[in-house]
Amino acid sequence: MIDILRRLLAPAPEPLTKPDARLALAALLVRVAKTDGLYSAEEVERIDRVLAHRHQVGPFEAAKLRTEAEEIEAEAPDTVRFTQALKAATALEDRAEVMEALWSVALADGQRDALEDRLMRMVATLLGLTDVESAQARQKAVREDEV
Repeated sequence: MIDILRRLLAPAPEPLTKPDARLALAALLVRVAKTDGLYSAEEVERIDRVLAHRHQVGPFEAAKLRTEAEEIEAEAPDTVRFTQALKAATALEDRAEVMEALWSVALADGQRDALEDRLMRMVATLLGLTDVESAQARQKAVREDEV
C-alpha cells in the first residue's frame, strides 16, 4: 500500500502496474463516494459491484480491494495524481468505462451534489475526456442502474 503512495508522490511517477492501477481506480471510486461528506452503504455496495465486475473477481476480493483503497484514499494527498496515474495506465478507449464506473458510484446514493459534479468534471478532464463523453458515461451509468 505504501508503495503506490510513494510512486504517486514521486516527482516523476513511473507508470502503474496492473495491480496498482486497480488500487488507484478503487481509491478514486472511494474518493468520489466521499466527496459529498457521506459514505453511504449504497456507495460502498456500488464500489464493490463495480470492482467485482470490472476486475472479474468475487465479492470478497472486491471488498478487500475496496478496504485497501479506503486506506490509500485516506492517505493520498490529491485526486489529480490518482487520476493522472490512472490515465497513463488506461487505454483511451477504456477511459469512458472508468468514467461510467465513477458516475455509477457518484449517483449510487440517489443524490447529485455540486461538489461531486465539480470533482467529476475535473476527473473527466484529467482522463482526457470531453464534457460530452462524461455526460454519455453518466447517462449510461443511470441506464445500467435502472436495469
